[in-house]
Amino acid sequence: MPSKSNLPNPEKNQDSQNRGGTYCWNPEKMLETLLKNSEEMAEKGFETGLPKLVDTILKSYETLGGIDHLEGKDLPSKKVVIEVLEDLLSVLFPGYLGKENVTKTNIKYVLGTTLTSIYARLTNEVEKSLKYICRKITECPHDICQKRAQVVVKEILEKIPEIRALSSGDVEAAYNGDPAAVSIEEVILSYPCVLAIATYRIAHELYLRGIPLIPRIMSEHVHSLTGVDIHPGAKIGKNFFIDHGTGVVIGETAEIGDNVKLYQGVTLGALSFPKDEKGQIIKGIKRHPTIGNNVVIYSGATLLGPDAIVGDNVVIGGNVWVTSPIAPGTKITIARPELNYKKKKA
Repeated sequence: MPSKSNLPNPEKNQDSQNRGGTYCWNPEKMLETLLKNSEEMAEKGFETGLPKLVDTILKSYETLGGIDHLEGKDLPSKKVVIEVLEDLLSVLFPGYLGKENVTKTNIKYVLGTTLTSIYARLTNEVEKSLKYICRKITECPHDICQKRAQVVVKEILEKIPEIRALSSGDVEAAYNGDPAAVSIEEVILSYPCVLAIATYRIAHELYLRGIPLIPRIMSEHVHSLTGVDIHPGAKIGKNFFIDHGTGVVIGETAEIGDNVKLYQGVTLGALSFPKDEKGQIIKGIKRHPTIGNNVVIYSGATLLGPDAIVGDNVVIGGNVWVTSPIAPGTKITIARPELNYKKKKA
């Protein structure tokens, strides 16, 4: 219970009222407002005004286009895509991720039922994504999107052993590259880079097959969880490690070789966005850096544009800004800043 000295001052609240302030810190005014609102609600409750509210919101659907999609059958479900992603991750890391209690005796059954479920749900979402594109481009045969979706999802699931091999290398790179890592188990269960990179490797396969929307739903979902933003279009080699992770950005046309280690806050971004004669951004061109093998890039470094080509065995220090090529075997750092020390007065 606050003391009297900590209670709001009525005179100050009156002054605040005169200046156009609110009553929120005046208990008497709060009670007065509450009683007044209670009387109004008794006379005209929410249900009474609901029809008018519905009409007003419907009108906004007509006047504010672009943020509503009333033909939702041709868009993938974000919720379902995320659920499928979680199941795919549980297949990549059985016993670590997922809700199933997996043992050697039931793994075959669990894997079979999980893959069957993933196939059905992901095929449905991929089909809707393809229909979304078909509707924008041309009239397609009625079953072509369904057939293409079946082929794509089958190929993705058949890629799982290869994705697991890459993910195993990524986990090993994290364990070997971080002296604070106690065990492989700790890395898989807790390191954000494992989740971010494994999701990237799944989304990348969908991206390579021209599937719209779903790869970005996956990558941006994990971006929101980890702070690591990897576009599914990027090309990333083996044994990739992102230490700490927060704030890392890897653009769509970035290329990263094998055995690369990034620290937090590294950006592999675009230097500028060239535009066509109509002033529209030109898409589909190389915009991001290329990183060679065995490269280490420390926190806060920013590499921008297609000319930022980093050779093998390069070390890039923290907060460095790079827009041009770096020769193999180079170590690049910012000049040591001059520090001024001033003794405090006693």
